[in-house]
Amino acid sequence: MGFLGENHKCPRGPFHRLFDALSTFAVGAVIGAVLTYAVDDRPTNALVLAAAALGAVLASAIRQAVGGARA
Repeated sequence: MGFLGENHKCPRGPFHRLFDALSTFAVGAVIGAVLTYAVDDRPTNALVLAAAALGAVLASAIRQAVGGARA
């Protein structure tokens, strides 16, 4: 097998990466929906859905920018 170098990283499994992505999207969607209700007392369903989608995308972008793009 050989010696493991200093830059060796064990690969994470597909389920771990999937869970990371889904949890990031879920947290972003919840934050977007909560902020919509904080700004507007009775928002329409389309507005809540759009804010949740935007929150999920922004959370994913922030995660990639802070953590670096992982393949």
